[in-house]
Amino acid sequence: MADLGRGEGQKSRSKKSVSRQSRSCRICRLRKVRCDRVRPCHACCAYGHPSKCVYDIGSDDEEAQPITQAEEIRNLRNEIKELRNKINQHGGQEARTRKLAELERLFQAIRSAPIDVVDDLVGGIRADHHHVRSRAIEDELPLRMLTPSSLDGIEDKTGYSWNLVRSRQSNAGLSDSHSSSGSSSTESISVEEDWCGPLSRFTPQKPMLDLFIQRFVDAFSPEVDASSGHAGALRAGAEIRIFSPLISSAYDAVSLTYFGRSVKDPRIEAAGMQIYPKVLRSLQEALLDPERSRSESTLVTVTLLLAFESIERTSDAGVIAHVRGAAQLIKHRGPENHVHGVEHLLFTELRPYWAGVALADRKPSFMADNVWKTVPWSAGTTKKDLLDYLVDLVVEVPALLGEHDDLITAQESQILGRGELRAKQARLWNRISDLTSRFFQWKKEHVDCYPGGPVKEARIPQGPDPFPVFRCRDLRSMKIIEPPPLVYPDLRLIQTMSFYYASRLILSSIDDRPEGAISMAEKYQLACGIARSLEDYLRRAPGNMINRLAFSTRVAWEAFPSGGVERGFMAQVFNLVEKRHSLRLWGSFMPELSAYAGSNT
Repeated sequence: MADLGRGEGQKSRSKKSVSRQSRSCRICRLRKVRCDRVRPCHACCAYGHPSKCVYDIGSDDEEAQPITQAEEIRNLRNEIKELRNKINQHGGQEARTRKLAELERLFQAIRSAPIDVVDDLVGGIRADHHHVRSRAIEDELPLRMLTPSSLDGIEDKTGYSWNLVRSRQSNAGLSDSHSSSGSSSTESISVEEDWCGPLSRFTPQKPMLDLFIQRFVDAFSPEVDASSGHAGALRAGAEIRIFSPLISSAYDAVSLTYFGRSVKDPRIEAAGMQIYPKVLRSLQEALLDPERSRSESTLVTVTLLLAFESIERTSDAGVIAHVRGAAQLIKHRGPENHVHGVEHLLFTELRPYWAGVALADRKPSFMADNVWKTVPWSAGTTKKDLLDYLVDLVVEVPALLGEHDDLITAQESQILGRGELRAKQARLWNRISDLTSRFFQWKKEHVDCYPGGPVKEARIPQGPDPFPVFRCRDLRSMKIIEPPPLVYPDLRLIQTMSFYYASRLILSSIDDRPEGAISMAEKYQLACGIARSLEDYLRRAPGNMINRLAFSTRVAWEAFPSGGVERGFMAQVFNLVEKRHSLRLWGSFMPELSAYAGSNT
């Protein structure tokens, strides 16, 4: 009978393990690691391949369906709310204060602890864990927890206390990310009830920090509909920061700096600037690691620091360096790693940035390859719109710019014969002609019949917040006039048309065809189109979405004559954006974004 009972128990355990294994994602089954059945799971995120986290579970098995990371975060927040309610229900201000401090440590641990620690914490809370761990965690955490051995046999544990002692041998990555929070002294936390269990593993940060992060996210990744353009990448990155100390520290640095500049408090701004070098060091270590360089957290951090540079502009080439680095990282990761999740949003939403840096570098773009135009959308995560189809054309321009520069160099050095030079010139002209005709076809298909309606000329009421008045020349009489602003049906069309005008202007700079080349008057009108679109966008765009027009605005600035009334208007806009949105990048007139060869204007 005993053997029979053991046999049945073994069968039951075997059946349970098989069931659990079958519900794990493909990668966890292949690597034979524990899967938490979140999409994407923590193990895949830590491994750096969240896009490959796929579950082979039929739609009819609803109970076994994995939940998303957003749902998991919401569940954790709901549990934290329940814990807060327990604090409020318990009498005594002193007890509430102690429990609130304990809860803040729990929140910080969930945000930035390693995966196994988070699993233990969450599992302990959900199971209403009533015993404590007595083993000190010293090798894996910057803090180790020491518990009195005399507690093991005590049933009533309402009067014990926890001692948190900072470990001298902390994890290097976590130390870089969190060394600015808390001191190295010993803390004693009294816990009168066992509802919270062993929560504290990290030093607490100010509760206001999460509010700073939320304010930054609302500014740089506002919640908008498709007609305003997609802006959810940095918001999605903030939601997964609890899984990565690197992302968490990057958001801390950027949000503190942005809030400090917004409220003109140099102390808060300096606090963010103090964290920034540590984030850069941690990022450099990640980039040098073959596996971590492909991870989601590295891509999010590089892109996030681009926002930091637009706020602070720590150097003349800081912004373009981060855009170039992010583009190279995307290329290194490959198109198949940008199909799902945050990495898909970072690639698709900010694709004009990645195309813009190729235009500024005047070198062929990897995004001109067909796989980069198709694979990231192959799973239907998002759908292409008119801006995406425009970028499909724009990514072909950098190769033409590079070919033109090589041709000029060959002419000056006289290394090519006349026949070969004429052949290369004719081939370049044919490619320019073909791309120009495809630009016209794109405008006919996507803009001329735009579902939201046509672009109109209309005076915009100024109100208490006046906008600079754009003045330009009537090319027939050469008199200075004040054309009305261009008013668009939605923000997405403004961004798209501004990028279209800028791309056409850049292409026209190398268009010296004997026939069919764009005229000077047409170039002037393209630049005026960008300038006349700025007021409508600035008045309607939420947060700091104006950064999406930075490249186009710089292109228009360079297209206008030096010292003219047009540049006077553009200078006013640059200064207005810097003052209103706390963006030093705009106040510098953004020379690093120039796409014209040898431009120093």
